[in-house]
Amino acid sequence: MHQDNGFEQRMKRLDALIHEIETFTDPTARSVAEEVVQALLELHGGGIERMLEIVVAAGDAGQPILTEIATDDTTRNLLLLHGLHPVSMEDRVQQALDRVRPYMASHGGYVELRGIEDGVVHLRLEGSCHGCPSSLLTLQLSIEKEIMDLAPDVAGIEVEGLAKAAAPPIAPDGFVPMASFAAMGMDG
Repeated sequence: MHQDNGFEQRMKRLDALIHEIETFTDPTARSVAEEVVQALLELHGGGIERMLEIVVAAGDAGQPILTEIATDDTTRNLLLLHGLHPVSMEDRVQQALDRVRPYMASHGGYVELRGIEDGVVHLRLEGSCHGCPSSLLTLQLSIEKEIMDLAPDVAGIEVEGLAKAAAPPIAPDGFVPMASFAAMGMDG
């Protein structure tokens, strides 16, 4: 997977600028700034969507390209931002769980996906984790990290089998939370 370190910094800067727009006291300036951001999002989203259509239209020859685009750190987050990721959230969560299951098995545990409702992932931990609360926390954090790596667009993670529900997921560096755009009325 290609990692663009500059991309992460640009996304952090963009998030900071969006928060700054929200503080504008001049309603006209705030409205114009929000409209500019929305227009840019729509322009880029439309362009990205068209590129995906071209790759998909290539059939089998386009499949490796589509897979690379969907798994590359930079392009994956752009696809998620625009709601264009070709792999469903449920499938990405399953892939994340498949990654963490060998580690869990080595600790005598197993994780089951119970479902996803309104973007909230419902999991159940099973088995013994050698009776140590810190082991459970380590497993929980491992699960959350894997899910957030592949499905940073989840709204939350709830885990059965723990003394308390899992904390809300932490967005990975470089991903602008959709809440930033939704707060400005730009969730499209």
